[in-house]
Amino acid sequence: MDVDLSRLRDYLTDEDLDGYLVDDDATDSDQRYLSGFDAPDPYQTLVTPEETHLLVSGLEYGRAKKDADADTVSRRAEYDFQSLLEEYGPYEGGVRCLARFLEDHGVESIGVPRSFPTGTADGLRDQGVSVTVETDDIVGQIRAVKTDEEIGHVGETQRANQEAMAVAESLIADADVEDGVLVAGGEPLTSERVKEEIEVTLLRHGCSLDDTIVACGADGADPHDRGSGPLEADELIVIDIFPRDKETKYFGDMTRTFVRGEPTDEMRRRYDATHEAFEAALETVEAGVTGADVHDATCDVLEDAGFETRRTNPAAETGFIHSTGHGVGLDIHEGPSVSPAGGELEPGHVITIEPGVYDPAVGGVRIEDLVVVTENGYENLTAYPIDLEPVSR
Repeated sequence: MDVDLSRLRDYLTDEDLDGYLVDDDATDSDQRYLSGFDAPDPYQTLVTPEETHLLVSGLEYGRAKKDADADTVSRRAEYDFQSLLEEYGPYEGGVRCLARFLEDHGVESIGVPRSFPTGTADGLRDQGVSVTVETDDIVGQIRAVKTDEEIGHVGETQRANQEAMAVAESLIADADVEDGVLVAGGEPLTSERVKEEIEVTLLRHGCSLDDTIVACGADGADPHDRGSGPLEADELIVIDIFPRDKETKYFGDMTRTFVRGEPTDEMRRRYDATHEAFEAALETVEAGVTGADVHDATCDVLEDAGFETRRTNPAAETGFIHSTGHGVGLDIHEGPSVSPAGGELEPGHVITIEPGVYDPAVGGVRIEDLVVVTENGYENLTAYPIDLEPVSR
């Protein structure tokens, strides 16, 4: 993938550093982004003012040569890794090997991310390498502005997400009701059963997820309660799905809230207010406004409807008790922030818009779409209906 690292290279020039080094496996999204490579064991990515270099194990060398977005790929064996291990042990031997790799590329001073291993940093300093911790999350800022290719990856994951949401909604819509409990196939329809069907659907579309939310009644009043047990009629059911494509590693994110049966007037009032806040937030989104501006638009609507928000009461436990959204990409939560601290939005930012209202006595309501910020507004990557009453799809 072709990414623009000019902002990182400007940092190296401004700080008079020879390179920027990441030491981690590909579960670190910065590592994967900079290298274009995915490996389960730690490897090193070095970005210099001119090029990008990788240091990998012999096991990963062939695949890295083929797949990585790097100008050069080196094996540890090229720097006598095994001999260094035998002479100095695994820690110092590994550090000395890395120091030789840096020397080979003319690097005497490096910037590193805040997550860089302390032991490796201290060991490199002992080998005469100057190590500076970069505190502004420059790579995160770069990652926040998505290329067209990345937007395509997120959109593909979101389409799979919509298929999973349709399965979940249909299960709820088609269920029978017995003694106030939803029933499917003669058995109570549980949160666990719906989550299983969501997961199976996503696997069929090349995606996976570690967890998802299907939370009914009071469970849904806690925004991060995953939900459990039988789903009930006449209760709010929050479904929040956030899968990751197994190949591209890009996430999607979407939430819908349903009631199978007869919602109370208070449930409808909360749903309508949340939907209005959702629309107000979307209308505010465009390049040049801040995440804080979008969050304020959400709070304005919900406060006018009589709900508490953390803007007016930081200790509020009911009402609108989280931020309006967050960035989505290689991580499910990344920059930019759509919150009181949210900075200026730029074209290419991919963000959620997800207002919600919560009270254990009533349940939870949340509506969430995933959008791309544009010069004059946004492009919605979510094409899924917003309805309180579930429909078989």
